[in-house]
Amino acid sequence: MNTINLILHAHQPYVRHLEYEKFLEEDWLYESLNETYIPLLRMLSKLEDEKVDFKISLCFSPTLLTMLLDEPLQERFVHYMERHIELGEKEVERTKAEDKECHEMAKTYLEETRRNLNVYEAYDRNILTGFKKLSDMGKIELVSSAATHAYLPLYKDYPDAINAQIAVGIKTHKKVFGTSPRGFWLPEGGYYPGLDKILRANSIDWIQLAPQASLTSPDKSLYGGYRPILFSSGLYGFPSDWSLTSLIWSNKTGYPCDGDYREFYRDIGYYLPMEYVEKYMHEPKLRVFTGYKYYAITGKTDDKNYYSKEKAREKLLLHVENFLYNIRKKGSLLDACNISDHVFNLTFDAELFGHRWYEGIDFLEHTIRAMAKDSENFAFKSSSDIIDNHGKVDTIRVNESSFGLRGGADTWLDSSNSWIYRHTIKAIERMEELRERFPSQGSLKERFLNQALRELLLAMSSDWPSIMHDNTSTSYAKKRLLDHLGSFNVVHSSMCRNTVNTEWLINAEKRNAIFPDIDYRCFESKI
Repeated sequence: MNTINLILHAHQPYVRHLEYEKFLEEDWLYESLNETYIPLLRMLSKLEDEKVDFKISLCFSPTLLTMLLDEPLQERFVHYMERHIELGEKEVERTKAEDKECHEMAKTYLEETRRNLNVYEAYDRNILTGFKKLSDMGKIELVSSAATHAYLPLYKDYPDAINAQIAVGIKTHKKVFGTSPRGFWLPEGGYYPGLDKILRANSIDWIQLAPQASLTSPDKSLYGGYRPILFSSGLYGFPSDWSLTSLIWSNKTGYPCDGDYREFYRDIGYYLPMEYVEKYMHEPKLRVFTGYKYYAITGKTDDKNYYSKEKAREKLLLHVENFLYNIRKKGSLLDACNISDHVFNLTFDAELFGHRWYEGIDFLEHTIRAMAKDSENFAFKSSSDIIDNHGKVDTIRVNESSFGLRGGADTWLDSSNSWIYRHTIKAIERMEELRERFPSQGSLKERFLNQALRELLLAMSSDWPSIMHDNTSTSYAKKRLLDHLGSFNVVHSSMCRNTVNTEWLINAEKRNAIFPDIDYRCFESKI
């Protein structure tokens, strides 16, 4: 039997700029809502309605949870969808007369956008209630993560900060879903020895790990990552299966690279006349993605073929069968090695499916249906199900590891972003000082100290160094980081003078309306 432990992680950095009518980086959220989160909810709900047997784990990062529940952002998303529906109506008319090869896809995009908006409104603009319902039915296990998706190994010398990231993340999860999470998604898969103890002190039962977690252990692994790892602290770890996830995740050889699949970058927002698309762009005439894309990947050429839904579907079914074949083949090899109760841990960013890989949601659906149909060879179990069955475990030590380049911190610590850490670490040291000097403040001073922790956590986000490393929205990432550090320093300098700037505090709380129940006293290690 091949046990499938599928774990999806949905995350967006906290981006909220109500001072602008439209803000470019807010589109990260809106695109993912329209192309991944709502379609994923629709697909999983359909499987449940049709009584298809499945069980997956799903993590919503605390920053994403906050934004999905933010009423002004909900309203702005509706306006975003209405604009894209209007554009779709124009595209359906335009492609009747020109670019006729694009007409069917224009109609498809318009229909999907309308359907997604209808679903969004049907859930009263809170799709999390839909995922909570699936959780209550036992179809998904909802998982927590660090407050602002910090890459934790780079802060391993500061357990107070680590504990704050974990505690605030768990508190946010409990407030939204009403239950305590058993699982915890490590941002970027970043683990370091000793982190397990802090997680267990916060009542976490399991984490996902990078593929090399068991391979690089100083101890002999009996199961090579195909059974859970049991830490001395009592925490369980589930190493991701590299070869199987790479069939999907690899940006060079993975299924999403196939030439028949839709091209992500060839979007009408970048090549149709500006006077036609200007209403749907950002000022000043800044071209952006619209989601209306009519070309296939084709190959490493600018001469792209038109996208064919029929060809893409044929290829998708072949890839589903190939994926199942590879799992069965690997399962047979593990059986031959006397690892008969093996577990395949498949971990992915949720946004890969639908947003980056247009056909990805359909791939998930067909894969789940095929596995459910072949119940003699496949069984879905969540990480909690697996550890509750008290099966065999690997009792080995785990070295520092991650999903990043070369399995370490290279993505978040290189020449483009290393300057960050002298500032964030100084802020951490100052936060420790504030907590020790003011252990039991109330009223305005308590809110002031809570704001300090809020700004520090936002500064610690792994998104800012990652953006700098990728050289994408670098100026925005730098500004956000410096703004948060500057706001933290306002609190620190004011508290050192034993003063509170009430006007500044009110504006800061409105500006970063995240973690309203934050308590600066959680900035203290439990071990």
